[in-house]
Amino acid sequence: MFNALSKYSDWGLLAGRVGLGVMYVLHGWPKLAAGQAAWEKYGHAVASIGIAFFPKFWGLAAGLSELAGGILLILGLLYRPACFFIGLTMFVGFMSLFRSGHGFNDFSRPLEMTLVFLILLFVGPGKYSFDKG
Repeated sequence: MFNALSKYSDWGLLAGRVGLGVMYVLHGWPKLAAGQAAWEKYGHAVASIGIAFFPKFWGLAAGLSELAGGILLILGLLYRPACFFIGLTMFVGFMSLFRSGHGFNDFSRPLEMTLVFLILLFVGPGKYSFDKG
């Protein structure tokens, strides 16, 4: 019964891309709009992977990754680089929460999203995109 859905996989990728893209635009915009103090706060997360310099830059990069990456996901344009950078941003979020002693319920979402973007990186955007698979 569910095997018949495989002929609609490109529509599923489109729906998933648009849904995730909108969510990341909605997460990225407030990070960018909050300004340099917020960028510095978010940028300190990269210390969890051994990068302890220029926190404002890394916070800005995280916000841009989510906002611009979300737009690119929606369009299916530069799709794999967008998946890579959003996935990397989520990995840093996971590592930051994990290493600071937060519990599973706190770090599971960024870990899950890291895995989602790893999958999407390999699967591609589907035929209803500017990149066309």
